[in-house]
Amino acid sequence: MKSMDIFRTSHLAMELIAVTIRELFYLQSSPVDIYVFRDSEFHRLIRKGAYIDVKFIKKIIEDGHNNIFVRSKYRHLLVEAQQENLRTLARSFSMGDSYENAKKLLNLVSLNLRYLFEDPTNDETLNLQYQSLKILFNFLFRYTKKHEDIYKYFVNQGHHYIFAQPFLSSLFLIGILKTAHIYSQKDIENLFITSYFKDIGMCAIPVEKFDEENLSDNDKEILSKHPINSVIILKGRLPLPPNFFEVIESHHGFSLLKRELGTEPNFKDNLQITGIETILVNITDIIAAMISTRPYREAESLYDALKLVSEMISPQYPTEFKLIVGYFRNFFTIDVS
Repeated sequence: MKSMDIFRTSHLAMELIAVTIRELFYLQSSPVDIYVFRDSEFHRLIRKGAYIDVKFIKKIIEDGHNNIFVRSKYRHLLVEAQQENLRTLARSFSMGDSYENAKKLLNLVSLNLRYLFEDPTNDETLNLQYQSLKILFNFLFRYTKKHEDIYKYFVNQGHHYIFAQPFLSSLFLIGILKTAHIYSQKDIENLFITSYFKDIGMCAIPVEKFDEENLSDNDKEILSKHPINSVIILKGRLPLPPNFFEVIESHHGFSLLKRELGTEPNFKDNLQITGIETILVNITDIIAAMISTRPYREAESLYDALKLVSEMISPQYPTEFKLIVGYFRNFFTIDVS
């Protein structure tokens, strides 16, 4: 390779940043040049403005390019294109097949959550996420019989668990709250929004670190403070009543962090959480996490998850525990134990 070619290759490598192949979904054409790393070099795979279809994206995945690259100075063009897709779908959600629209909306919302993690102080990204979630909630509140199908579909999409977990736990929460028959639609919507945004404070840790089983002591310290950081990020920007921010701040009362780190959590000491709503937000989060696969462990059974929940709350909250068990018994039409 000539010296000038080496220089150009090195210079290009310094300009590129990795993005996920998922960021090409739902685009009709590429807003930027797309590169792949092959044979020890970066190669331009897609020119700006080139047509993109499902077959082409599938071919990229089959070739083993799970990560693609764009010039960092043009990254915002890819973000803006996907956010415009989300806005367009949100505005036209009532047109066409609502179930298919909900699935597409869910994928775009999850992608936009990644953008929010990258830039949590961006009011436009936060508001777009909030407004889109309200539309998604209205569908989920109305069509509870679709929840299992939505759950299965979303799990199969393979979003990184940091961006999948907020929805999965919040989906379970809607069902449990509706089953209780004591909450208004607005109350359930606010708790759904609260549950979804509760972990935004985790953005202080790079996403790739969550793939590691053993975090550094510094990362553990940051992670333990994420409920407070979530409140700091969201308060005054997310239109929720003050008591819902208290739910966010207290939502890790039954944190599994100690369990993940090999020590036993003391659940009895954590029953000082104010309000059964906070407990339900916490419990649905734990169940969704336990029955989902992580890069460092396989999914646990629903039986084991409910057994742990029983240890946490059943002596003090037997009625609520029976509500949770009854809900999950009816949620899955197939055995997931």
